[in-house]
Amino acid sequence: MIRVLGIETSCDETAASVVALDDAGSARILSSPVLSQIEEHAAFGGVVPEIAARAHVEALDGLVEAAIADSGTKLSDLDAIAVTAGPGLVGGLIVGLMTAKAIAAASGKPLIAINHLEGHALTPRLTDGLEFPYLLLLVSGGHTQIVLVRGVGDYRRWATTIDDALGEAFDKTAKMLGLPYPGGPNVEKAAKAGNPGRFAFPRPMKGEPRPDFSFSGLKTAVRQAATAISPLSDQDVADICASFQEAVTDVLADRVGKALERFTAEFLEVSARILVVAGGVAANEQIRSMLQGLCRENGFGFVAPPLDLCTDNAAMIAWAGIERLRAGLVEDNAMGFAPRSRWPLDQVSAPVIGAGRRGAKA
Repeated sequence: MIRVLGIETSCDETAASVVALDDAGSARILSSPVLSQIEEHAAFGGVVPEIAARAHVEALDGLVEAAIADSGTKLSDLDAIAVTAGPGLVGGLIVGLMTAKAIAAASGKPLIAINHLEGHALTPRLTDGLEFPYLLLLVSGGHTQIVLVRGVGDYRRWATTIDDALGEAFDKTAKMLGLPYPGGPNVEKAAKAGNPGRFAFPRPMKGEPRPDFSFSGLKTAVRQAATAISPLSDQDVADICASFQEAVTDVLADRVGKALERFTAEFLEVSARILVVAGGVAANEQIRSMLQGLCRENGFGFVAPPLDLCTDNAAMIAWAGIERLRAGLVEDNAMGFAPRSRWPLDQVSAPVIGAGRRGAKA
C-alpha cells in the first residue's frame, strides 16, 4: 500500500487529497476536499494573484487536516508529501510548497515537487488505468497544449498556444460581453440561445502546417464585433457567444485532427490509440462532442476524467507523487526546490514565448 498526501495551490483552488495504491495495483482517492475562490474573484472578472495567495494561507491548513481525517489515515501512515511546485501564480505556489515542506520536515516523509501539468497528464492512469503512450489535449485557463505522454517524466509537446490560452479567451470574451465570472460556463450557456452563423469570426491557424494554436486574434474579432453593434441586446450577446464557440470548435477540430494523424503514423504498433482531454474547457459540451466524433472517425478512444479531476485538484498531484515514487523519480534535494511560475512539462522542445498565461515557455 502506497499513500500520498497531495497539495494544490497553483491558482484559485485550494485543495488537499490523500490517494492510495494497493498491492494489487488498484488506486483509490481516499479524500479530496477543494475550496474554490470564485466568489472572491468574481467582482474583478478574473483571478487576482494577491487575493488568491491570501485565501490559500487562510484555508490550506484546515484542508490538509480535513483530507487526512477524511481519508481514515494518520500522517504517520503516509509515504510521501506531493505538492504543486509550478507552473502557476507564484504567490499561491509559495503557500503550498512551504506548507508541504513544513509537513515533510515535521513528519520525516519525503517531499515530491510536482509539475501541475504532469498531474493532468497522469490523471487518466488513476481514473482509467491507461497504458503509455497516449495523447493529451490540455485546455484550461492557463494552458492549451497537445502533449504526447510516453511515460512518467517522459513528455513531448506537439502543439501549444502562441498567445492566449483557450480558457483565458473564453474568460476575456465573457468579460467583454458583460457575462459573469467564470467566463467559460457562461459563454457556453449564452451560446445555446445564439446563432453560430451570424458572425464570421476568424479561425486562427486552421489549415496551417504548424501544429500550434492562436486565440488572440479571435478575441480581438469578438471585441470589434461587439463594439460595432453596441449597445448589445441579450440576443446579440448570445449570437456572439455562439459564433465564438463555433470558431473555437472548428480550430480545435483542425489542430487535434492533425495530432491524431501524426500519432497514427508514428505509433503503428499501438493498437489502443487514446486521446485524453483535461482542463476546465473540457467541460464544454460542444467541444467535447466534437472531440468524441473526431476520435471515432480516426479510430481513437476518448477519455475525459470526471470534471472534478479535469480542473485543478490535489488528487492528481497525489497520484503523480505515487507514479514518481514507483518510478524512482524522487529528487534528493526536494526540500530546496523553489516554486516555478513557468515550468515546461516537455524539457526537450524549444520554448515558445507567449504560450499562455501560466507556463508561457511550456
